[in-house]
Amino acid sequence: MRYLIGFVVLFFHSSIMFAQVKTQEVPADYGYIVKIGQQVPDFGMKLTDGKTVRMNDLRGKVVMLQFTASWCGVCRKEMPHIEKDIWLKHKNNPKFALYGIDLDEPLDKVVKFGKDVGITYPLALDPAGSIFYTFAEKGAGVTRNVIIDTDGKIVFMTRLYKEEEFSEMVGVIDQLLAKAK
Repeated sequence: MRYLIGFVVLFFHSSIMFAQVKTQEVPADYGYIVKIGQQVPDFGMKLTDGKTVRMNDLRGKVVMLQFTASWCGVCRKEMPHIEKDIWLKHKNNPKFALYGIDLDEPLDKVVKFGKDVGITYPLALDPAGSIFYTFAEKGAGVTRNVIIDTDGKIVFMTRLYKEEEFSEMVGVIDQLLAKAK
């Protein structure tokens, strides 16, 4: 009996660990030009500390891209949740990377913005929105997140800050990281 219980527990645990991430239906009004399942485009990001990161160099990691701007009130509301519920939880995991990408603002403004909002995750500059408009339509608003799996595929996208969608995103990240061990 003890072996049967052990087998059931092991089977159940394995089923959870290796379950597929649920395929998301992204509403058309979110304004994305990329799709779920698509390979993330390669681009470089210059961080506020002067370092440059390329998407192709992040292959093998679960990556969260958070599109933001200092003038965006919804971004300011969402960013402390990203800090607390995602960054602080996973920042020491070598299989995870998170970058806030600030839409078309100068370095000094982006640095001040990060400090004002109280976030410690890395922020990148996006002059003229070249990165943002690789993901979203011209004129689309910020406050959006893109989650990329270890194979470099887009698996989840959000728009604005909605608690239910945010919680679902946190679960997707947790599930991807559990599979990445």
